[in-house]
Amino acid sequence: MRSVPPVARAYVLLTAGVAAVCAAPALSAATPWPGVVLLACLYAGCEQVGRCRLLGRRAPRGMGTFFPVLLAGAFLLPPAAAALVALPGALLTRVERRPAWLRKVWRAGQLALACWVAARVFAALGGPAAVAEPRFPDALVPGGAAVLAFCAALTVLDGGVLATAERVPLRAAWRGLFLRMLAPVAAHGLAGLVMAMMWTSSYGPVAALLVLLPMYISCWVFAQYQRERAAHQATIRALVQAVDIKDGYTRGHSERVGQASMMIARELGMAGERVEALRFAGILHDVGKLGVPTRLLRKDGPLTPEEREVIQLHPEYGHEMVRGIAFLGEARAAILHHHERLDGSGYPYGLAGAQIPEFARVVAVADAFDAMTSTRTYSRARPVAVALAELERCAGSQFDPEMVAAFVRVLAREGWNPVVTADEPAVPSPRAEGLAAPPAASR
Repeated sequence: MRSVPPVARAYVLLTAGVAAVCAAPALSAATPWPGVVLLACLYAGCEQVGRCRLLGRRAPRGMGTFFPVLLAGAFLLPPAAAALVALPGALLTRVERRPAWLRKVWRAGQLALACWVAARVFAALGGPAAVAEPRFPDALVPGGAAVLAFCAALTVLDGGVLATAERVPLRAAWRGLFLRMLAPVAAHGLAGLVMAMMWTSSYGPVAALLVLLPMYISCWVFAQYQRERAAHQATIRALVQAVDIKDGYTRGHSERVGQASMMIARELGMAGERVEALRFAGILHDVGKLGVPTRLLRKDGPLTPEEREVIQLHPEYGHEMVRGIAFLGEARAAILHHHERLDGSGYPYGLAGAQIPEFARVVAVADAFDAMTSTRTYSRARPVAVALAELERCAGSQFDPEMVAAFVRVLAREGWNPVVTADEPAVPSPRAEGLAAPPAASR
């Protein structure tokens, strides 16, 4: 954001001022400056290594990739000195969004305060003595408390900047921040504690630095996973946009089917990776329409038998399009079979009962529900209650009763806000009166 509200600027400068007050006692001669300088240089170097092209344009950063160094400083140094460790790295880090100077000051002040709080808690619980000996089990309790304090400080400060700079409502500014931060910071805290104890042992600081290698490798691997996941999302988004452009009357349908499929999957207790795959299946279930002539997709009148046969090829077209996309997994079967019916009268292969893949049975329910609750060229949107009654009526013949029951339960608990995806026609289309399939069926 180029323009920062005055209240946000004041908040950032206040944070930096408080951090400066907390760090001021470190200017005394008693401060262990060699340790401060070494840790500060190490943290700054870790921040800069993210730009090494051998490791990718952006190494994993964000949620404190190198928090182990900062937390090791909180475990090894007095609170005021620990606050200094983050300053060079935060101030030297390149910032792409403006105003860069304000963002650097914010990052420096935030991290300095969090390190100061963590060091104070660690010292109050007798952590320095446990690290100095070293006694590993004895250091776990003060170390864990310091990590919690570090997370709490970051949460409070982040929530404040969201409320002032982004104008997030106060009741929502801090919601979920602590829990999202706790798991990664806890892992980094354990690495920082091991680093601190090796530092004070007979092995010395050089051996302590080796702790960072496996930590960085694990963060790099996670960054590659995140990058791959982003590529998957971009691939799916591009395919869905292409379908929406071609069949504008159903714009948004794919995303809603993905959401409904995910709701059913969660209600059935599926594992997280299968829930995500089912969301992909719902989003991409109609990708085969890219192979169907646009005039048929947008035709207002009833389809001829020949035209209906062409449209009914879209599951096979879609399956061929995604055959080589390995990360879709079970989703590919759903794309191919989401128009099969439990009684065997569906298409493209007339599968019946348990022959129909589970993912396809889920997507069939989600697809039909959204088709009924959205206005199209050939039918008006129906109320949710009417659509659910139709699903229950067709359960056992067209839809899997287990999937229908799960969807009814989750909608009763969480609700549904259907979106009309096309302008309502002034007069119902003849297609609405001439459908051979049950009203719950979509094209």
